[in-house]
This record gives sequence, C-alpha cells and structure tokens, in this order.
Amino acid sequence: MTDFNVHTVESAPADSQPQLEGSKKAYGFVPNLHAVMAESPALLEAYKTVADIFDSKTNLSTTERQIIAMTNNRLNGCTYCMAAHTSIMQAGQVPEDVITALRNGTPIADPKLEALRVFAEKVNKKRGWLDDGDIDELLAAGYTKQTVFDVIVGTAYKVLSNYTNHIAQTPLDDGFAANEWSADG
Repeated sequence: MTDFNVHTVESAPADSQPQLEGSKKAYGFVPNLHAVMAESPALLEAYKTVADIFDSKTNLSTTERQIIAMTNNRLNGCTYCMAAHTSIMQAGQVPEDVITALRNGTPIADPKLEALRVFAEKVNKKRGWLDDGDIDELLAAGYTKQTVFDVIVGTAYKVLSNYTNHIAQTPLDDGFAANEWSADG
C-alpha cells in the first residue's frame, strides 16, 4: 500500500502552505483531510473553493447542505467524512433526528428534507442520469431548479474528499473520534 503524507504547514508543498494556514485559522487545527490533500495544491484549493461555493453561493440551509454532503458520504462509504460532518452538524445545531437518519441512511421525518435526501441519493446512485419524475418529486416538495444543480455542486464537493480519503486512508482527527462511523453500523 502507498503511504500518503499527513502534512504540517511546514512540510507541505509551498503552494499548499497558505491553504493550510487558512485551515488552521478557521478550525484551530489543520484537519487531516486538508493535510493529506496538501500533497496536491490543486486538489486542496479545488476542495476548499468548491466547499466555500457550496456553503456561500447556494440558497440551501446548513441542514440542507449537510443532507447532501452526508448522503454522499454514506453512499460513498467515507468513514472520515461521516465522522467529520457529524461533528459539523452538531456544531451547526442540525436536529439530532436528522443527524441520526443521515448516519443510518433512514428516512428523515420532515417530508421536504426527506425529498432532498432522496434526490441527493438518486443523483449519486444514478450518476446524474435522472428521470423527469425524480426532478418533479424534488420540485413538488418545494425546491427549485436551482436546487437540482446545487445538489450536483454538493456531490462534486464530496467526491473530492471521499475519494481522497479512500485512496489515502486519511486518519480520523481526534476531534471527530467521538462520531466515528462504520458502514456496518
């Protein structure tokens, strides 16, 4: 197996160092995901840029964005991101029943949020090859055509991190350990 570096600000390639400094300032530490991504300045910048766009340019709430992220994390089997995003949701005061449903892949009680979860799941599983009915169900729940495309942004954001974690086997940060997740339950 190939070992990948978990960089510090000092050991990272020069073009990744400012990005890692930004992570440290934002989180109080450099998350291992960012430290691994630092090997490729392009990957780290792409990930952070898409994450920022997803958080600031969509019209989705924190809960809605996390539904998209966690649905992809679970379907892609990303143990690192499941734990990290559980911690993010707890800090963002996402309702506990939503967190539990997302971790377990079970329906969310709120029908509108459940429609978003189902749609995000279909985008992932069908690789974007949706039927008109899939889109109609999301629109009928009160979402917009913009939401259809914002789900794609969230899916792309999670592909960057999920695939990185699969390849590098990114070690879980101590701060996320309480929310460790396994596909086996």
